[in-house]
Amino acid sequence: MILIYTHKVTPRVRYIFKHIFTRILQVQIDFTGKVEEFVAYNGPKFSYTNVSLGKEFFVQSNELLFQQGIKDVEIIIQKWDEVPCFFPTVEASEIPFDIFAASFFLISRYEEYLPHIKDKHGRFTASESIAYQNGFLEKPLVDVWAYKFLETLKQKFPDFEHTTRKFEYLSTIDVDNAYAYKYKSFIRTLGGFLKDASQFKVFTIWDRFAVLFNIKKDPFDTFQKIIELKKTYGVKTIFFFLIGDYTTFDTNVSSSKRKFKLLIKDMVDYARVGLHPSYYTMNNPVMLKKEKERLEAITNMPIKRSRQHYLRVSLPETYQQLIDLEIEEDYSMGYATHVGFRASTCTPFYFYDLDFEIQTPLKIFPFALMDATLNDYMKLTPKQSLGKIRDLKNEVKAVNGTFITVFHNESLSNYLRWRGWSRLYNSMLKIVGNV
Repeated sequence: MILIYTHKVTPRVRYIFKHIFTRILQVQIDFTGKVEEFVAYNGPKFSYTNVSLGKEFFVQSNELLFQQGIKDVEIIIQKWDEVPCFFPTVEASEIPFDIFAASFFLISRYEEYLPHIKDKHGRFTASESIAYQNGFLEKPLVDVWAYKFLETLKQKFPDFEHTTRKFEYLSTIDVDNAYAYKYKSFIRTLGGFLKDASQFKVFTIWDRFAVLFNIKKDPFDTFQKIIELKKTYGVKTIFFFLIGDYTTFDTNVSSSKRKFKLLIKDMVDYARVGLHPSYYTMNNPVMLKKEKERLEAITNMPIKRSRQHYLRVSLPETYQQLIDLEIEEDYSMGYATHVGFRASTCTPFYFYDLDFEIQTPLKIFPFALMDATLNDYMKLTPKQSLGKIRDLKNEVKAVNGTFITVFHNESLSNYLRWRGWSRLYNSMLKIVGNV
């Protein structure tokens, strides 16, 4: 166990120290505010305060963890060896910055509470983040810092022993459109035919016709393929089903359709299932509750996992709504436009509510990449995408973190905008399994 002296144990201090030591490094810690107790302790220890007590291992503290509420924060990036860091410390400090305040700033998503320009979907954008602006978005920086800090600590306490966590992979599948053509209402099917005809999409018209008359299988029905790959590679998989009412942004099959309900029940037998709250639920708790109850009625089990459609998260309101509905895990922490680590960590963490200054029971699972990001925003080929996936996996592997990916059942279809992409998921599972 490591003993830490600090002048005040605030909720922020307790929260971030637990994330770094307990979750990332798997090291037990305890705090003391008594100098005599700290001096008498013979095991590994350090002080985290304004000025050192004497000649002990000392990390100078920034004010951030001893404040309440949101204040304007000045970020000046410097280097710790080759690693970017901020919140510089005095020379007496064992490391050149306050790792704990900096980690808290990134993981609490402090910057998302500060004034910023949202995109057309009301989202905080990657380009507004300090991670993107300073070139470390594709690094799980908090985890990198934690392991570097541990090495510094071990130089001081060479007999210190600890366990190391194992690299994990988690595949998540968003089901925005379970089927391309099947089980849609007559009006939607007719509208689809007319739209294709007006744009002279002859092949699409034929496909639509062939699927509806059971001549061909629906191209988006790739669920058996995903389940087979899950079994082959022994991959933990979660399906997030969109079951909201039809809108411009929510175009799945109606949740009242028997075949769609059977599909969801079928997936429950093979994998975990979560809710994919529809586009307008971001600020609408009534709609969110309705959709959760709808999915629970289909699965006959409580729904504890969620990922916002379009990754529409407004902090802290969206997360507060999920907590009120007893959702325990959220998987929305990432960007649609860029791959990388939105919270600069690849370790699941509990949401810290800066409005109430408490650690909440909602566990956040940050993902590293999404298929649509690679294809639609970054305009990469499947081969280039595989290279990017390998790079990100290696970043996570280096810190024994949790590598989470987002794919859609559509991207395995080899159809329309996903032509040529059907084998990427399989190739990725090979890379991830080959740790």
